[in-house]
Amino acid sequence: MATLYNIADSNVRKTWFLITFFLVFVILIGWIFSHALNSQAILYIAVVFSVLTSVSSYWYSDKIVLMSTGAKPIEKSDNPELYRIVENLCIASGLPVPKIYILNEAQPNAFATGRDEKHAVVAVTKGLLGKLEKTEIEGVIAHELSHIKNKDMLLMTAVVVLAGVISVAADFFMRMTFWGGHRDNDNNNSSNVIFLVLGIAAAILAPIAASLIQLAISRNREFLADASGALLTRYPEGLASALEKIASDTSQLRRANSSNAHLFISSPFRGKETKSWFNKLFMTHPPVEERVANLRGMKM
Repeated sequence: MATLYNIADSNVRKTWFLITFFLVFVILIGWIFSHALNSQAILYIAVVFSVLTSVSSYWYSDKIVLMSTGAKPIEKSDNPELYRIVENLCIASGLPVPKIYILNEAQPNAFATGRDEKHAVVAVTKGLLGKLEKTEIEGVIAHELSHIKNKDMLLMTAVVVLAGVISVAADFFMRMTFWGGHRDNDNNNSSNVIFLVLGIAAAILAPIAASLIQLAISRNREFLADASGALLTRYPEGLASALEKIASDTSQLRRANSSNAHLFISSPFRGKETKSWFNKLFMTHPPVEERVANLRGMKM
C-alpha cells in the first residue's frame, strides 16, 4: 500500500504537470490566434482582462462565497466542541484559527475559502454536525484546513486566469474574424488560410479543453487535500467514513450552484452524479468511491 506521504507527493507532481501543460496550451493558442489575425493585441487584451477580473474575485472570494451560501458566523460559545476540533487541528498544522461559519442546511457538507491563511474561513452545515461522528467531523475539518494550507484558493485563481485568457481570446478572435480582421493582404494565401482554419477550430475547442484542464486540476487538489487531511489526523478512516455518509445523504443543499459547488468537500448536487467516463471529465470532484478507496488503501 502507498504511504500518505507518497500519495501527497504524487498529487503535487500531477498538479504541477497540469499547470505546466496549461501554460503551454495558453501560449500555443495565443500564438495561433496572433498569427491568424497578424496581431499580438488579442493575447495581451485577454491576459489583462482575465487577470483583473480574477484577482478582484480572489480578493473578495470569502465574502462572495459566504453571501451566496447564506453561511452565518458563530462564536466559540455557540459550539465549543466544533471550535475545539478546529483549534486542535490548527495547532497540529501550524495554521491560525480561521473564522467558522454554519450553513442552515440538512445536507452534510463543508467548504473552506479565503485568499490566504490569515483571511481563511471554514464553513460546515448543520447536517454535517448532526449526522457525523466526532472522528468523521475531524476528518472533514482536516481536509478543509489542508485546502488552506496547500494554498488551493490561490492556485485555483491562477487556473481561472488561464482559463479566462483562453475564453476571452477565443471570443475576441471569433469577433475579429467575423468583422474581417484576418490577414487578407498576406502574400502567402495558403499559410493565411491554414492559420485561419486553425484559429477557428481553436476558438471552438480551446475553451472546452481549458475547462477540462481546470476541472482536472480541481479534482487533483481534492485528492491532495484528502491525503493531507489524513496526514493531519493520522486517521484516514475518519475522512473515508465521512465521505461515504456525505455522498449517501439524499438531502438537497438549497444554496448550492455551479459557481460555488467546487468548494464543497463533496458535490452538493444529489441525483445528478454519474459514473460514465465521459461525464467524469466534467465533474468538479473525483468520484467518492475513488477517494474512499485511496484513503483506505493508505498506510501511515
